[in-house]
Amino acid sequence: MTSKTFTLIRISILLFCVATLTINSKAQTISTQIQETMDMRSIGPAGMSGRVTAIDAETDNPEVIYIGTASGGVWKSVSGGITWEPIFDDNPLLGIGSVAINQENTDELWVGTGEGNPRNSHTSGGGIYRSIDAGQTWAMKGLQATKNIHRVIINEQNADVVFACAMGSIWGPNPERGVYRTKDGGDTWENVLFVSDSVGCAELIQDPSNPNKLFAAM
Repeated sequence: MTSKTFTLIRISILLFCVATLTINSKAQTISTQIQETMDMRSIGPAGMSGRVTAIDAETDNPEVIYIGTASGGVWKSVSGGITWEPIFDDNPLLGIGSVAINQENTDELWVGTGEGNPRNSHTSGGGIYRSIDAGQTWAMKGLQATKNIHRVIINEQNADVVFACAMGSIWGPNPERGVYRTKDGGDTWENVLFVSDSVGCAELIQDPSNPNKLFAAM
């Protein structure tokens, strides 16, 4: 077979395919009446914004609940979960890893951004926020480079002392990992537990009988 003959065969096949597609496209019509009777349903990709990553409630008034979501910000309920309102939407970050209430002064809230669950749909954050008016307004209090703050713990005896469990980037090494502590309400922070630039803090808990005793999973 000559190259000229081969080229003519290829052109003929291409023209046949174009003609077939044109005929089929004209023949396939969809009635709008059928569409009007169909209900919309989700067929993917999986909706991730509703995944709840953090939750805290007021001890003396458990009807007041705060939740953090993977990519939908912070929500508040004053009805025990019957109704909810978003309270973090004015901030540039909606991936939340932790929410903590100062139970001695429930107007004070801390929110760590960046989901602390490494996964394909993970949303990184950029620091820790504080509210002193029950979530009406927020102030950035640092730790922007930690990427993901999975837990925030407020010292029960001194609310100016706050610990942040920072996982760090899940995509590669970065030195801003481990456990951070502030003694001045977030004005300054120090890294009090660091292993390496590829090992972050996955969980942090406080002894309920001794707020100075902490356990960290790295």
